[in-house]
Amino acid sequence: MLENIKELIENGKYTILKKEIIELDEADIAEVLEELNEQSLIKVFRLLPKDIAAVVFSKLDIDYQQIIINSLTDKEAANIIDEMAADDAADLIDEMPSNVVKRILAKTTPETRKDINHLLQYPDDSAGSIMTVEFLDIKEDLTVCAAIDVIRRKGQDKETIDFCYVLDKERKLIGTISLQQIILSNPNTLIADIMEDEPTCVTTQTDQEDVAAMFRKYDVTVMPVVDKEHRLVGIITIDDVIDIIEEEATEDIEKMAAIVPTEKPYLKLALWDIYKSRMPWLLFLMISATFTGKIIASYESALASYAVLTVFIPMLMDTGGNAGGQSSATIIRALSLDEITFKDLLKVWLKETAVALICGLTLAVCNFIKLLVIDKVSITVALIVCLALLVTIMLAKMVGSILPILADKIHLDPAVMANPLITTIVDALSLMVYFQIASSILGI
Repeated sequence: MLENIKELIENGKYTILKKEIIELDEADIAEVLEELNEQSLIKVFRLLPKDIAAVVFSKLDIDYQQIIINSLTDKEAANIIDEMAADDAADLIDEMPSNVVKRILAKTTPETRKDINHLLQYPDDSAGSIMTVEFLDIKEDLTVCAAIDVIRRKGQDKETIDFCYVLDKERKLIGTISLQQIILSNPNTLIADIMEDEPTCVTTQTDQEDVAAMFRKYDVTVMPVVDKEHRLVGIITIDDVIDIIEEEATEDIEKMAAIVPTEKPYLKLALWDIYKSRMPWLLFLMISATFTGKIIASYESALASYAVLTVFIPMLMDTGGNAGGQSSATIIRALSLDEITFKDLLKVWLKETAVALICGLTLAVCNFIKLLVIDKVSITVALIVCLALLVTIMLAKMVGSILPILADKIHLDPAVMANPLITTIVDALSLMVYFQIASSILGI
């Protein structure tokens, strides 16, 4: 398809091109546009009908949106923004230079300006900042027949009509009703008799991550948003929640890899941006790792007497770090899915202790045999190494499971307590355990 479109552009067959491209889904059109060079992108976009162009535009990456906006007149750009969903328009405006924003908004309709300004006033990452104000509301005293007439008259420009929201005279949310239920009900039935009372909703200040959790918990595709007085001010749809989940997952992965989160895609990050995102944690982890060096130095005499002990230090540290990383990854994920909370700390500790004991004993036995048969060390050295391995794994899993829960309790992101930090802590603990056991058994 892409090659065919490029060929039509090169041959100037724009009539055929327009006919073919408008038959595609808007998401597919956006994907095609992002594969074209700047000149071709603008040409193809101008072929799109106004209603399709607005939807396609909202699905483009912000950089491509900027290219198109810069190629349009202020009036043309304003027409696109007028046709966009209010939440998508607000996201675009928030990324554009202020001088461009002023010019374009001056050409948009008063209603569009009001909606965009309304959305821009909410804090970033809040429900208010991601909601759309294009919802369908009806009165509770309407009959089903009258409600259908309202949907026909007002539903065309709404974000979704899957659900209608029932408001009282003060515009407070008192119920919801699905389009399916309206259609299947008797035409003379009152909306008040069939609506769902006390519907699940979020406030404008609810964190977007909590919003995503509520979508998952209640298995819904749209969620109403109310203000402090419980007045309906907007709705959040599942497409916005998918974006949130992707964004939050990316952020957690970056934190778990000891990287300061960034909002830009990798290929659009400057070298300086990548450096700034990685350097702080690398510096912190490097400095904290000096503690392991001090521990080794403090047991220098023991190592001088039994140099063979140094051979097994990497194995102990790596195994302990891996064990702690497994626990932290599992617990961080469980916390993000609300599967566990601080009150489950004891249960988590007991379960991880049991797992650590089983894993530790298995690895210790296997390692003991390997040390005697392959490495051919003395039974005393093998015993020291395997006891240290067992204790290290138990400490690692305790640290890896408890620290993320404690971080969550004090309102830190649990992802911060991920593999790099856990490994650094476990490295120090494993060395102290190893040398203490060696000193006790060998009497040094």
